[in-house]
Amino acid sequence: MLDKSVPFIPFTMFRPSNAPALPKIRLPEGYRIVFYQPGDEKDWCRIETAVLEFDSEVDAAEYFQRSFAPHQEELRRRMLFIENPQGEKVGTFTAWWTEENYPRLHWLGVVPEEQRKGLAKALAIRVTELLHEYYPDQDLYLNTQTWSNPAVKLYKSLNYEIFQNQNYQKVLDILKDAE
Repeated sequence: MLDKSVPFIPFTMFRPSNAPALPKIRLPEGYRIVFYQPGDEKDWCRIETAVLEFDSEVDAAEYFQRSFAPHQEELRRRMLFIENPQGEKVGTFTAWWTEENYPRLHWLGVVPEEQRKGLAKALAIRVTELLHEYYPDQDLYLNTQTWSNPAVKLYKSLNYEIFQNQNYQKVLDILKDAE
């Protein structure tokens, strides 16, 4: 869940291509990771709205149509979901790319009632694995913000580093205060 009580500063993180091996994925019993299938955009919109990335599912759908829908074949091999034991999609993360064709982790979200079960970590590990497979020997990137302190901690645990720029110290200070 986003913490909008702290100042908002976007920043980039990266995982060096030579970073240590990833831990093994662990999911609670009955949960599973699945790839996108046509129609799953409704679940993506519901999940991303539930974590406050969008003000409404309509806004999320507009983003999805603009950014993801033109790439249906890629979605089937890059967009992941976690299904709970009832078969409901409760988390998502995407192994995407930037306009410059750099590997990019994109749009991590787990619905609030399913958080703190290791689902985000499982998704982050699997998306990182996919990107290492699709882009061997390349650093991986993700864009995040100071509002996502728990996600930043997760990324750091998987050997992602904050890209140093003019806001680096300010970002570190905000993240430290948010702990």
